[in-house]
Amino acid sequence: MSRLTEPLRKLIKNRDAVSTTEFALVVPLFMTLGMYGAEIAWMNAAAMEASQVALALADNASRLGQTDNSGVTPTITTSDVESVLKGALQEGENIALADNGRVILSSLEVHPVTGRQYIHWQQCMGAGRQNSSHGKPDQTGSALARIAPGISLGGKTITSPNKSAVMVAEVWYEYRGLFGTMFVKPITIHEQAAVIARDDRNVGPGLSGASNRQTAC
Repeated sequence: MSRLTEPLRKLIKNRDAVSTTEFALVVPLFMTLGMYGAEIAWMNAAAMEASQVALALADNASRLGQTDNSGVTPTITTSDVESVLKGALQEGENIALADNGRVILSSLEVHPVTGRQYIHWQQCMGAGRQNSSHGKPDQTGSALARIAPGISLGGKTITSPNKSAVMVAEVWYEYRGLFGTMFVKPITIHEQAAVIARDDRNVGPGLSGASNRQTAC
């Protein structure tokens, strides 16, 4: 029996490579915590990026027509809207927004007949297939009764003044984890922003210019 227990006693008393053993035991834990921290940090960064893109899109759209010095109230064209949508996708290149999401720009206005708030026109771009959370354009100004008092953003009701427009930007982004589904499942990030048109604008019958399939919702 002593012959069997003696090696065990020596092994218990042996202090060689203790640090190496401890390191081997804790490395998987620290690696897991580090990977989880990186995942959460990148997910928050992606959400912040989407929020910034939405704000920039709404702001840029609100400035369309500012460089028109013709003396005539500018009318926004389809190509004007296409340019700001492309800019939004380029701004979101860090998160591959064009491939994994969609940007939507809607013009919230007051219908000249019904006096209700309504979506006058709407344009989209990106590989995503999401729809606007505020519905489709409604030329009659009566079908979308749910937004007749205005749209809700961040717990507040946003309305457009008469004979003007509010540019409502939405960014949809499909977030896929850095490490697959190890820590988080794929989630859809939805960010919104709204900015009133900064200058007089001809809100007339709608966007002028030929319709572009790339920006059709």
